[in-house]
Amino acid sequence: MELHHLTAATARELFTSRELSPVELLDAVVARTALVEPGVNALSEQMLDEAYGAALISEARFATSDRVQRPLEGIPLLLKEEQPIAGRTSEEGSLTEQGTIADTSHPIVERIYAAGAVVHGRTTTPEFCCAPYTHSKLWGVTRNPWNLDLTPGGSSGGSGAALAAGETLLATGSDIGGSIRIPSSFCGLVGFKPPFGRVPGMAPFNQDTYCADGPMGRSVADVALLQNVIAGPHSSDQASLRPAYVLSTPNAAAAVGMRVALCMNLGDYTVDPAIEANTRIAAEALRSAGVIVEEVDLPWTRKQIVETAWAHFGGIMGPFITEIAGANSDLLMPYTLDFARRAARAASFAEGLVGEAALYEPLGTLLENYDALLCPTLATQGMAADFADPAGLVDVGAEQVNWIESALTVPFNVVGRVPVLAVPSGIAPNGIPTGVQIVGRSYDDATVFTLGEALEKTLGLTTSATWWPSLEAAVSR
Repeated sequence: MELHHLTAATARELFTSRELSPVELLDAVVARTALVEPGVNALSEQMLDEAYGAALISEARFATSDRVQRPLEGIPLLLKEEQPIAGRTSEEGSLTEQGTIADTSHPIVERIYAAGAVVHGRTTTPEFCCAPYTHSKLWGVTRNPWNLDLTPGGSSGGSGAALAAGETLLATGSDIGGSIRIPSSFCGLVGFKPPFGRVPGMAPFNQDTYCADGPMGRSVADVALLQNVIAGPHSSDQASLRPAYVLSTPNAAAAVGMRVALCMNLGDYTVDPAIEANTRIAAEALRSAGVIVEEVDLPWTRKQIVETAWAHFGGIMGPFITEIAGANSDLLMPYTLDFARRAARAASFAEGLVGEAALYEPLGTLLENYDALLCPTLATQGMAADFADPAGLVDVGAEQVNWIESALTVPFNVVGRVPVLAVPSGIAPNGIPTGVQIVGRSYDDATVFTLGEALEKTLGLTTSATWWPSLEAAVSR
């Protein structure tokens, strides 16, 4: 496998054996970025002087064989721009924030630096992270390395595109309606939406039960590695849970005998036939790994889920965007204005809380009898890179729906205390990867990682050297 598509775990092994140095790996990642970035456009900035300084420090540490290395020592990593770094720009993909300088670093940024990662840049987002695709007036259109006409998803689309393209080994994301899991699915990656409070955040969204910062990577083990670095209580976040939850190295053998409920449509979602087929392949892979998989129904409806979610957005994120925009609404993206309008028309926040409880009850009952739920991540094969929301609709088989009705991720933000691991399930006819979600019982993170490892090992997708896109089109673009 080429250096720029190594897993973090493999890179660590090569560093320890001195077959590879952190500087050599950074060289490979930087060269790959220079080659493909003009076509993919996944980075809001590069930080190469700092990165090479960090890589040299890591190289020296590995040269001392008796020194215990930090968890992410020497590993190239990209940060989602939404997670601020003190002294650097914090622009949220918006012309209204252009040139703003952060005075505080996000808690997970502090932890990633302390863990020895080689942070070499930051990744693009849609404006204020309020879209499931990644394009903005500030940073332009970010494209999917698997098919440059299509989006890598959003809002962590820059992180997803960069990982798939080979521009880094690890990346961070955040998720308020699927923003880690959507790009993980469209880009053929693993991503984790931690349960509320597991990872510390920043005000005001650290108080938002829908919102979570989390890890993205090329393997279940890599994502677990980064999750262990960023999880745990923080003095600035009263919602952050203590003690820190430490994941063991994922073990596929531990999945034998686990019980998983397969629900294809979460009630009444329309799902593209190719995605259903790949989800069923994933279910069969778990069965072959010794997992008991049984198909079930949930009594949810898209209408119920969407109305409940908009009531929540109407109480928190919508007013936040409106206040920031102020008199500068002419600078905003159409999808941002539409988000604020929809949020303003939603039911009351109190009605949303009632709806959240009603949605959780059947899931909670189901998970009394099963260790986890398996379902598709998305109903659609893809969306245009420059998707024209709010006017656009998403193709789902023979049906067209609003984007929020194509994201089977949203229910698990509504019931935000459940851990969700997104894992690739195959390739759709349009050349874009598909993915599944493994949804655990509230705060049972370990089980979803065990099942994810079993699925990854059995399907053998991301572990293959031929999995990643070649990107000839991006190079010539």
